[in-house]
Amino acid sequence: MHIRDLAARSVVATLIAVAAVGIALPSNALAQPVADFYRGKQLKVIIRAAPGGNYDLYLRLLARHIVRHIPGNPTAVPMNMPGGGGLTALNYFDKVAPHDGTALTMVTQTQPMDQALGLDKSNIDMRALNWIGNMSDENLFLLTRRSSATRTLEDAKQRETTLAATGAGGSEVILVSILNQFLGTRFKNIIGYRNSPEMNLAMERGETEGRITTNLRTLFASQPSGAAGFNLILQTGMQVDKDQPNVPLLRNLSRSPNDKLAFDFISRTMALARPVATNDNVPPERVEALRRAFDATMKDAEFLAEAKQQDLDISPWTGEELQKTVVEIVNAQPAVLEQIRKAIQSGSVSEERKEPAR
Repeated sequence: MHIRDLAARSVVATLIAVAAVGIALPSNALAQPVADFYRGKQLKVIIRAAPGGNYDLYLRLLARHIVRHIPGNPTAVPMNMPGGGGLTALNYFDKVAPHDGTALTMVTQTQPMDQALGLDKSNIDMRALNWIGNMSDENLFLLTRRSSATRTLEDAKQRETTLAATGAGGSEVILVSILNQFLGTRFKNIIGYRNSPEMNLAMERGETEGRITTNLRTLFASQPSGAAGFNLILQTGMQVDKDQPNVPLLRNLSRSPNDKLAFDFISRTMALARPVATNDNVPPERVEALRRAFDATMKDAEFLAEAKQQDLDISPWTGEELQKTVVEIVNAQPAVLEQIRKAIQSGSVSEERKEPAR
């Protein structure tokens, strides 16, 4: 072999070695700046509901465990900001909290749909947020207390049935509008309740006949009669809940192709049961770190044991999956959006709650 050939091979080998080191460095080098950034910092966890509700339970659970998986191990600081069907918390998250990866929130599941329909009051582009993951895609259930005369969807078409709800922008109000317009039901929202415990108490007191919820297990556990104390009227999601196979699924109730398109759109929206995001303009390496920390938390034995203890469903999506779904919802077909928009305008019946006498 000629000396020139040996020299050439030596140069090539050296270049390959340098390239290999250059490729390997970022994955190792990126972790250190992220850890340096988060070390000693607070991670604001902004909660759109009062203490005790489902949003509060899920986000506090996440906050307790995710910090162990974020490089640098920041300190989680939960902040409850109820009001406006989630808009109070969302506005703080966008306009006050830093856009540097030190703020997380659980966005109202209907927020991407509201943007698509032109109903959003926050003026925040959901597509621009950095989505970290969806903690649960648990179905949404519409139910009434056992003593209610409304025990089936057919009953709901014959009489007005009151349901406890949070604010005008909540998922309960949107779903009721769809049901009233497309299926001919006569549900009426009573809005102004701050969280799930207040809505459950409203049923007990007889202020309302029912409510809409994702967390059946917690609701059943809070009542002496358990599941026997309620009538399950309808479930909304991409597929039937394995524990409630006999409750009608909205997607299966369409009477026309147009109904199916509308119901599929609503069902995809409602599958965003517990979507977690950080702000826009966060450096990509911090978004990546938060997403991987979320994924690790969803598999963490201590986290899962505590979720089970609290009867919280954990059926997670990755941040990448959630980001794709949010974009699809916001960019939905105009014809479908027009159907939904008309349904909301003509099918919504709501009134403010009356505070009980003391």
